Amino acid sequence: VTGASFFVFSGALKSSSGFLAKSSIVEDGVMVQITAENMDSLRQALREMKDFTITCGKIDAEDPQEHVHIQWVEDDKNFNKG
Repeated sequence: VTGASFFVFSGALKSSSGFLAKSSIVEDGVMVQITAENMDSLRQALREMKDFTITCGKIDAEDPQEHVHIQWVEDDKNFNKG
């Protein structure tokens, strides 16, 4: 589990790269590179406020290396108040 100050999603990953998706730590945030098709699905999930999972790693890997879970949670208005 990694906490981050920000996330960057890039839809520029080519299908021919051999990766499902790639993630990397950038400064105090995380950058996730995904295909254009996956970016369309991500945008739709965000519009509909639905959870979304991105599997990272090589396409031919037996076990995926990482998962990026975007999860909607209840709004906690008492968090970091004052």
